[in-house]
Amino acid sequence: MAISLEKGQRIEVGLSQVGVGLGWDPNTNDTGEDFDLDASAFMLGSAGKLTDDRYFVFYNNPKSPDDAVESMGDDRTGGNSKDGDDETIKVDLTKVSKGIDQIVFVASIYHYQERKQNFGQVRNAYIRIYNSLTNEEIARYDLDEDFSIETAVEFGRLYRRGSEWKFEAMGIGSRDGLQGLLNKYQ
Repeated sequence: MAISLEKGQRIEVGLSQVGVGLGWDPNTNDTGEDFDLDASAFMLGSAGKLTDDRYFVFYNNPKSPDDAVESMGDDRTGGNSKDGDDETIKVDLTKVSKGIDQIVFVASIYHYQERKQNFGQVRNAYIRIYNSLTNEEIARYDLDEDFSIETAVEFGRLYRRGSEWKFEAMGIGSRDGLQGLLNKYQ
């Protein structure tokens, strides 16, 4: 049975092959445009920064250079699945480069300025960690906070403690979209 996490809660992962699924219910704004949320991963070194831009995994760079993290595609409407993951990132923890201490998973709204969109208009957003070999869900964090002005959210992170990997539910919003997070982690 999966653990339902709260913001700041941490768990041991105990697996080497994990999937990170992000989901949300599509909304439309006053202009009737779809919400295009994008899942991304920042693979960070001990200083909490990208060691190389190639360790930023997203729709235009779908795989890390160590082959440990891979984006499984871009859902441009949030309609890829009913009651399931809209975007998925697969992680093979055995392949993560030694210089990487954590992997931060984020969701951002594409063209948020032009479309006048924010996370306050998105419903039922979540991140879940699951065994990618069996599809068994380990933990889930439902983003139930009101991010009325945020355009990107750090959902959670996998981090290394010794030889073990753990997961932390984060729920930290950003007002500057994906670019704000790039500025933070570069």
